[in-house]
Amino acid sequence: MLYKFKEMTFQNTLAFAQAQDAADSLHKFREQFHIPQQNGQDTVYLCGNSLGLQPKSARAAVEEEMYKWATLGVEGHFKGDTPWFTYHKALAGPTARIVGAKPEEVVIMNQLTVNLHLMLVSFYQPKGNRYKILTEAGAFPSDQYVLETQVKFHGYTPEDAIIEISPREGETTWRNEDILQAIQEHGDELALVMMGGVHYYTGQVFDMAAITQAAHAVGALCGFDLAHAAGNVPLQLHDWDVDFAVWCTYKYMNSGPGGTSGAFVHERHANNPNLPRFAGWWGHDQQERFQMKKGFIPMAGAEGWQLSNAQILPLAVHKASLALFEEAGIENLRAKSERLTAYLEFLIKELNQPKELLEIITPSAPEARGCQISLLVNQNGRQLFDTLMANGFILDWREPNVIRVAPTPMYNTFEDVYRFGQFLAAHFGNE
Repeated sequence: MLYKFKEMTFQNTLAFAQAQDAADSLHKFREQFHIPQQNGQDTVYLCGNSLGLQPKSARAAVEEEMYKWATLGVEGHFKGDTPWFTYHKALAGPTARIVGAKPEEVVIMNQLTVNLHLMLVSFYQPKGNRYKILTEAGAFPSDQYVLETQVKFHGYTPEDAIIEISPREGETTWRNEDILQAIQEHGDELALVMMGGVHYYTGQVFDMAAITQAAHAVGALCGFDLAHAAGNVPLQLHDWDVDFAVWCTYKYMNSGPGGTSGAFVHERHANNPNLPRFAGWWGHDQQERFQMKKGFIPMAGAEGWQLSNAQILPLAVHKASLALFEEAGIENLRAKSERLTAYLEFLIKELNQPKELLEIITPSAPEARGCQISLLVNQNGRQLFDTLMANGFILDWREPNVIRVAPTPMYNTFEDVYRFGQFLAAHFGNE
């Protein structure tokens, strides 16, 4: 069977997959990563949506900072090519290009959930009847816990203050018109719309521009958790007029387990020193920081939300990864991602399995998904997942019955995707 995707006609053959890899200008980046081994062979690692692979440059980046620590001690804060005192500034430009922001609107600091709490201190300010938060049902647990505890902190109950929007009955993803309608219906009550940019379970990309516009139209603020979006899908946070966003860097941005996080604050807020926030020494005016005076004066831009001095070793890993993104280009990565994911979808549909057994719950439209395909397996799903893992296919399982498959354009290949499709075909007897 042939399948057309934009300018490409897919074929379910090894020769086709290898030809695509040979023509791929980004194929060389695979050599920049450590591929986990099983029985002396490269695994087919399709789990970048959970933990990205280690860049080979990461070790040297950390060792450079270790050397500075050994040889300079505390003077490493002010000496060297990238002094620790201003280390985070070196990451602002590359980060801004990935999320569609101005450099002064982004900062790398802390971890995702910490940053989300810090953002809600500033951007969830309930008053009178306008105290509710609208979000998607089934958001990632951390987001749910943050919202629950934030509304409780302000004296509300989650059952009353949090509005959850679900897909329609019998559907697995959200219709954009339903989200916008819910914002309109609850407009007088809404203080904040806070959603994921990409839903972790289904892989659906939400229309962040339209959601932001709708939130602002009813007088609410709008922010996003971009854990599954940053480094994966096109983002234009500044132009979309998003108020704030947060993301981790250990998934698509390959910056190590428990790695550092990012935050975006739109410039209209970032330069407002009167905006409520929790403060720390590292967010205080850099020019006066060592005067050790009372009275917090926030730095301009997103830097003013920093609390503590930067965690240099995680930042060093992230700096190494960002260099690869700079070389590859986020637009080029996205173009390859669309082709890889479409090829994966094609191979799964080639299995011709009944919907009652195997169902793709990720949207087919390229603009409505990133590089993740979520497979709903209604019979023996965990057994299938375990079999795949035992045979060198590194994937991700989410209860109760979903296998998440994520061909990441920085290091995955068409042959990776083909091999996965061939294994599934053999498993289902379609070989």
